[in-house]
Amino acid sequence: MDDLPLRLGLTMWSHNNWQQTFYGSGTKPAERLEKYAQVFHTVEGNTTFYATPNQSTVNNWKAATDDNFRFTFKLPKAITHQQMLRASQAQLKEFMQIMEPLHERIGQWTIQLPAAFGPEHLEQLKQFCTLFPPSFPIGVEVRHPAFFAKGEAEKQLNQWLVEKGYDRIIMDSRPVFAAAPDNEAIIDAQQKKPRVPVHAIATAKTPMIRFIGHPTESENYDWFTPWLTKLPQWINEGKQPYVMIHTADNIVAPELAANLYKQLQEKIKLPNLNSFPANNGNAQIQMF
Repeated sequence: MDDLPLRLGLTMWSHNNWQQTFYGSGTKPAERLEKYAQVFHTVEGNTTFYATPNQSTVNNWKAATDDNFRFTFKLPKAITHQQMLRASQAQLKEFMQIMEPLHERIGQWTIQLPAAFGPEHLEQLKQFCTLFPPSFPIGVEVRHPAFFAKGEAEKQLNQWLVEKGYDRIIMDSRPVFAAAPDNEAIIDAQQKKPRVPVHAIATAKTPMIRFIGHPTESENYDWFTPWLTKLPQWINEGKQPYVMIHTADNIVAPELAANLYKQLQEKIKLPNLNSFPANNGNAQIQMF
């Protein structure tokens, strides 16, 4: 399925509130990834940001998916945030060895950097990336304001990413910041998510959009409208975008992702998604 024009995914594959609406009532927690992968093409591997899994867990993830599925695992925060990529060769090697059973199913190894990681640290990023084999797909997410100011710092970053064939991960947090901070999930998201400009630049072949949705589903469509033009443009250029859909609490994230995908299908030819496993079928997902 590497010929997919676009890969659609969520920030997670396991959520208790999806039991009735997505997985089906009889699904056990250990079966959730398998059910998720029947519908979506990829997933953000946030779990590895917080803790490196054991070998048994990695093998279970492999068994639950097939060769057509793609993970985009984040590197551990101990490497990216605590050490700021310094003196982390041994930790990276250990992490990669544990993840080895899934190497062939990686869409991107995500290097998510903190807002404190600025232009003065760019050489650290360049040196760190030399630790990866050339064949490993890398996505870099920056959060320092200088990398969004359209000045020399951003130009140097983008030029280097293009030269190396690394993707610059694009954060579209406009929808969640447009929401009123009237519940804990929204307040938490607005405190944790970066409020940075959306620079829709593809520096390599698999640009990733992280779309942080508004809690009211209908409010998201206007925010998504620019992507209905940009994503088909990239696909026509031979790129394979990754579209990751979030919401503050992620409760309606599967439905929102399916409906945004349906809108994209009106702009460009894309294969249908399977219906949610809870619907007990393979029919095309319908718009609400």
